[in-house]
Amino acid sequence: MQTQSKVTPFKNKLNSPFTKKGITVLQINLGKRCNLACTHCHVEAGPKRTEELSPEVCEQLISLIHKFPEIKIVDLTGGAPEMNYGFKPLVEAARATGKQVIVRSNLTIYFEDGFADLPEYFAQHQIRVVASLPCYLADNVDKMRGAGVFDSSVKALQWLNQLGYGKEPNLILDLVFNPQLPTDEKFSLAPEQTNLERDYKMFLKEHFNIVFSNLFTITNLPVGRTKMHLERKKLYTSYLQFLESHFNPGTVEHLMCRDELSIDYLGNIYDCDFNQMMNLPAKSRNGETLTVSKLLEADSLDLISDIQTAAYCYGCTAGCGSSCGGALL
Repeated sequence: MQTQSKVTPFKNKLNSPFTKKGITVLQINLGKRCNLACTHCHVEAGPKRTEELSPEVCEQLISLIHKFPEIKIVDLTGGAPEMNYGFKPLVEAARATGKQVIVRSNLTIYFEDGFADLPEYFAQHQIRVVASLPCYLADNVDKMRGAGVFDSSVKALQWLNQLGYGKEPNLILDLVFNPQLPTDEKFSLAPEQTNLERDYKMFLKEHFNIVFSNLFTITNLPVGRTKMHLERKKLYTSYLQFLESHFNPGTVEHLMCRDELSIDYLGNIYDCDFNQMMNLPAKSRNGETLTVSKLLEADSLDLISDIQTAAYCYGCTAGCGSSCGGALL
């Protein structure tokens, strides 16, 4: 494969200023504690990580949720968000103010000591569950996420189905597909989302009697463990070039960073989860970095004008696009 010597800066591809719209989504990373250590995890979460939300930042976030009715969605991620401090208080604050709550769940957490109440808790609060299932074949899932994860995931999905998830309109169960990490330069984007969703639904129904609401296809961005893997294989630059070569300007209008704030467990503000993991903070109009307490003080969510970009932004804009809600087009 012929490679160029460099990657075009992402902002040079854009025809107009890359700015925020009104903020409607808060995505909160509650910390890096997790019962799994997946090979593709851009957060680099795992059982040995201890970083998590503090009570002080949790209280600030609850104030933010109460204060701003324009927030429509509170999206809780991690690590395993359920393992980290503040999970239930944030769920209850968001639901009490009529917001949709998303939990990005690894499914296996329900079988860990102290977490068996989660599926019923999710149903009680009508939490939207977005669950990682990077393939419907056991070998591929266990290779990416650890031995036995596929079987646990199947049991968890059947449990959620018994509670009405994937069946009742207010109990939404979404699955997330990630491609396998590349081992050579035969790179590929995620398959077309609609067709793959049909295949997942047929296979899981036929083999396990599992139903679910939507499938989201998410491109592996070269961040966190995915970046380390690519660097080890000497594929990092060529993968970025592959993503750049599939840049689709039609995706830019729909990118998740346009209307969301990403918040870390310390209360710092980023434009998206990937910038958070690469420590590229959001900046106010006068160039200041932002925190939850500064938003409360300013009495505004809309302090950011220009969105911070990096080469990995090509991952969200390649092909049909990629976001925490799957394909963009």
